Amino acid sequence: MQKERPRKGVGRQLFSRHSRLRRTARWLILTSFLMIAAVFGGFLWFADSVASLKPPESVKADAIVVLTGGYQRIDQAMGLLRDGAGKRLLISGAHPSTTPAQIRKMTQTPTDLFSCCVDIGYDALDTIGNANEISRWIHDNGFSVVLVVTNNYHMPRSLHELRRVDPATDYIPYPVVNSDLTRKAWFTEPDVLRTMIGEYIKVVAANARDWIGIARASGLRTREEGDASAASFAH
Repeated sequence: MQKERPRKGVGRQLFSRHSRLRRTARWLILTSFLMIAAVFGGFLWFADSVASLKPPESVKADAIVVLTGGYQRIDQAMGLLRDGAGKRLLISGAHPSTTPAQIRKMTQTPTDLFSCCVDIGYDALDTIGNANEISRWIHDNGFSVVLVVTNNYHMPRSLHELRRVDPATDYIPYPVVNSDLTRKAWFTEPDVLRTMIGEYIKVVAANARDWIGIARASGLRTREEGDASAASFAH
C-alpha cells in the first residue's frame, strides 16, 4: 500500500489545475473551438454573399463570357448578347462532342447572330481552366470590360480565378439565380446545402492554395486533345 502513494501523487500532479497536460488540453480545446467558429462563420458569410448576388440592370460591357455547367447559364448569356450587353460571347468549357449547331439550336439563337458573335472554347476542364481560356480569348480580342455569367454559388470562385489570372480586366458578375435564396430556408434542402458546402470548401481551398503558393495545373486539355476537338475556339 505504501508503494502506491507516489503513483497517486504523480497522477494528481499530471491532472492538477496548473499541470502542463491540463494547459495543453485547454489550449487544444480553445484552438479547436476557434477553428470551428471561423469555418462556420466563414460559411455563413459565403452563403450570405451568394444569396445577395443579383444580376445588374442595363449593364454594358465589351464582351460576355459564360462558364458551362448548365444550359440555363448559356441561355442567359445568349439573351444578354441579343440585348446588346456585349459585342461578342465566349462559351467556355464546352465538351468536345458538343457542336456549335447543337448549342445554337438549343438556345434558339438566330443563325446570323451566332455565326458572327459567338465563340466556343473546348479547352477548359475546370474553373481554373475556364479562367485561363477566358483570359486568352479576352487578350486575343482586346477586350477590357467583360460580363461573367455563371450560377450565383459558382460566382465567387470564378471571379477569384479570373482576377488571379487576369487582374487588368474589369469583370462584372452576372449571376444566374436558379432560386431566390433570400426567400427560402435553403439550408433545409439537402441538395442546395450540399452544393453550398461543396462550393465553400472549394473557395477556401483556392484561397489557401494561393496564400501558401502551391502550384496548380492549367486546367486545360492537352494540345493533342484540343486538336481532336477541332480548334481552341470554334465559331
